[in-house]
Amino acid sequence: MQLVPKIDGASIAMFHVPELRRITDHPQLGTTSADGNNGAFEIESPEPGWRLMLICSDGSGEPSLPPWEHVSIHARRSSGQMRTPSWKEMVYVEDLCWDDEDVVMQLHPRKSEYVNNHPHVLHLWRPVGVEIPTPPSIFVGIK
Repeated sequence: MQLVPKIDGASIAMFHVPELRRITDHPQLGTTSADGNNGAFEIESPEPGWRLMLICSDGSGEPSLPPWEHVSIHARRSSGQMRTPSWKEMVYVEDLCWDDEDVVMQLHPRKSEYVNNHPHVLHLWRPVGVEIPTPPSIFVGIK
C-alpha cells in the first residue's frame, strides 16, 4: 500500500483499481495502465451470474476542480440484462478500490444538481485530502 501526504501532514491510503480487469479495446472507454487509476473495468460480481462494470477516476482529470476519487458501478449479465448493484456488490467494490480504514460515501445530491446518465448506476465517492466526517458508531447501532 502506497501512502500519499494529506493536507494536514498525516498520511492516507491511495485509491486502487483492478488493473488486470481494465477494458482496453472499447472505442470510448478503452484505456491503458498509462492512464493510472482512471478507466473502465469489468469484474466478477459476488452475486452469481453477474458482472460489474466500473468506471474509475482518481480525480486528476480536471485540475481546476477539487479532486474526488470516484467509481460508478452497474451490474450486467452476458445476455445484456442490467440492474442496479446490490449492497453486497457496493461493499465488494469499496473493498476493492479503497483500504479498510478509508471512509467512502454514496451521495444524494441536491435535486437541482441531479444527473442520471444511466438508470442502473450507483456511485462511490471520496474527496482527496479531506477527512469525511462520520457519526459516532452508537448512532448507527450497537457493535
